[in-house]
Order: sequence, then C-alpha cells, then structure tokens
Amino acid sequence: MFHKVIILSLGIFALTGCDAQKKSRMNTKAAEMSTGTKSTTTNNQKDGVIYLNEGENKFLREYQMNVTFKGVSEDSRCPEGVNCIWAGVALAQVEVMGTSTRPMILNLASGDFPGRNYHQSTEFNGYTITLQDIAPYPKSQDGAKALAGKYKIGITIKKADQSADSTRK
Repeated sequence: MFHKVIILSLGIFALTGCDAQKKSRMNTKAAEMSTGTKSTTTNNQKDGVIYLNEGENKFLREYQMNVTFKGVSEDSRCPEGVNCIWAGVALAQVEVMGTSTRPMILNLASGDFPGRNYHQSTEFNGYTITLQDIAPYPKSQDGAKALAGKYKIGITIKKADQSADSTRK
C-alpha cells in the first residue's frame, strides 16, 4: 500500500512539472512572437499608398486581408549614373491572405512588361493590388545585391473593376 502511494505521488508530481514547463514555454513563445515579428495593425499610408519594409507584415482591416512584403526576387533596374539599353524592372514578392482564403504570393513588377510576364497590378479576392513604388534605387558602385533586406515598397489596393478581364492574374 505504501508503494502505491509513493508511485501515485511521483506521478502527480511529474504531471504537475510538465504542466509548468508547458506554460513557461507558451509564455516564451508569445514573447518571441510579439518582439520578433514585425506585425502591425496601423496602416503606414500616404495618399492611399500602403508602405511596407522588407519582411514586414500588416493586417489591413478595411480590406480584410493580411499583406506581407517577402522581398525582391529580381532587381535589374539600370543603376543611377549608368546608361543602359533597357530600363530594367524590380520584381517584388508580396504574400496576401484574405480572412477566408489561403495565402498567395503575388509577383508585382515596377513596370508592365507582358512579353516577360511582368505585371504592375494583379487581382486578389475582388481587389486590384498595384505596386506604386519600390526603393531604394540601385547605385552603380554597389549594384542591387547591396540592397538585400533594405527594400521598401508602396502598394495601392482598390476594388476590382467588374468589367475588366477577370481571368488575368
């Protein structure tokens, strides 16, 4: 009988310890998420343009969508102070997710080049999302590689025109 009481006491003690570890682990994760993630509910808007830094995530309440600027996958824009035969294009990857949709990565270009499948605007969830601005501009001495992690984009979101071709993304 004495052995059963000791085993039962050890079992309860072990379960209590596990619960305490779980709670401290949850508190640590919550603290990491609140400090580590660049998430905000306020909109950094100027003249209807929503600005996002690279890696920044925003929930846009009026559009009921979450927008994350993942990064720039291509920046072939002609650097300042250099004469080029093609102006080039910057391609920003923006992840959007509606409150009832799966996440989708949109490739938004700094200009429309249909021959290369670059589009400045695309439709998502009944809205047209347009890349308005991408900064900084590459410099001739550093090039685009030096700008990794330093990009900032400006996008506009408007209700999609119902008469437009809805098959184009």
